[in-house]
Amino acid sequence: MLTKSPAGADPALLARFAAIVGQKNAITDPQAQAPYLVEMRDMFHGVSAMVLRPGAVAEVAAILALANETSTAIVPQGGNTGLVGGQTPQHGEIVLSLNRLDRIREVDPVSNTITCEAGVTLQRAREAAAAVDRLYPQLLPSEGTCTIGGNLSTNAGGTAALAYGIARSHALGVEVVLADGRVLNNLNKLKKDNTGYDLKNLFIGAEGTLGVITAAVLRLVPRPKSVETAWAAIPSVQAAVDLLGLATELTAGGVTSFEIMAREGIDIVIKHGGARDPLAERSPYSVLIELSSQRREGLRESMEQILAAGLEKGLVLDATICESVEQAKAFWRIRELFGEMQGREGGSIKHDVSVPVANIPAFIEEGNAAARKLIPGCRPMPFGHVGDGNIHYNITQPVGADKAEYLKRWDDMNDVIYKIVLKYGGSVSAEHGVGIVKRDYLPKIKDPVAYELMKTLKRTLDPKGILNPGKVL
Repeated sequence: MLTKSPAGADPALLARFAAIVGQKNAITDPQAQAPYLVEMRDMFHGVSAMVLRPGAVAEVAAILALANETSTAIVPQGGNTGLVGGQTPQHGEIVLSLNRLDRIREVDPVSNTITCEAGVTLQRAREAAAAVDRLYPQLLPSEGTCTIGGNLSTNAGGTAALAYGIARSHALGVEVVLADGRVLNNLNKLKKDNTGYDLKNLFIGAEGTLGVITAAVLRLVPRPKSVETAWAAIPSVQAAVDLLGLATELTAGGVTSFEIMAREGIDIVIKHGGARDPLAERSPYSVLIELSSQRREGLRESMEQILAAGLEKGLVLDATICESVEQAKAFWRIRELFGEMQGREGGSIKHDVSVPVANIPAFIEEGNAAARKLIPGCRPMPFGHVGDGNIHYNITQPVGADKAEYLKRWDDMNDVIYKIVLKYGGSVSAEHGVGIVKRDYLPKIKDPVAYELMKTLKRTLDPKGILNPGKVL
């Protein structure tokens, strides 16, 4: 099963692809291609003979039909915000950018659905929902750039997954162009549909290796009438887990977000990101708590009750509740910059892992010890979503170390941390996907039968291997 590298394709073939979208939307100039070939972490630099920007589903179908006919490799791409290299062409493949498929086809507040094309940004989808007093509950720092198609293809998570679930939870139906150019129209709004296999879930999280998502029907929820945000200093990771349990019990499930951050990482954000420390109290960890409710009254009292009970039980050392929307945004900015600002301190070895919530404290404790044993002086800075067990376990280089030499230990550190993740029944990829970064780990950690089924699906839906080759599998 071999695919052609379009870098070596003859001009006549490239001209056939260009004719589908028009010369203006068939980019070959290296400078114009650059935004499609380098991802946000600057870890992967791709190469492509052509970037195609279709403006209609029929054009996507024609591109894939031609690619299938000529065994030409295609790399689908959304907003190019992926973090595992899944959207980057490695061997000259044609890039299929979907950002011109950007229509919101329908907003239906009665059915609580929105139908978006793949290139609609997350921010636009959320704004369209808000315009009819609804909420599209996916929330990511890159919302202004990341797209609905990319979010579904990577099964993105985010800070609201505790309450609302990850990308797969929001999708009721999808429209997908298959490798041979056929269009699967599964854009139903139904919450109940037992007519056979649930095909949409084959493509959500498949990172464009089984088909190209071109549109989706997404579930909306009622827009909260009140939101309260608090920052709490806590003594330990175990205190965070216990406080989450307390908050969930006292609010009957009203906790929207519950984010943990290590102190050293907060200091880096304050140092490099221009943020202000929310509290005078310094503590090993802090949590950012958000509650939301359909009630207009009483939510602040609930937050006060949670924090008071936490103080009484020794789970909270100090806390503050936001007095304004601006203050809440300032707190959230610390969380949003937490991973990015670590790069200002040199090399950062990053992990997007998940473990059962009850195992988070043991995982972080063992991970910290193992990381420091492997590379003395390194600085573990775990942060992330306590409520769903998704921890972004980042490890910054020792102070004064050589960045390049430190990053050469990436695979060594992965081996150490992943072993602990698996020990506690976790996953090495919680919300960022597999792409290139974690591809080679999959056969080592995946159930052998499950891994073989994945390969069988790939062979069945993409027999010529033209869709995002070398990614995931």
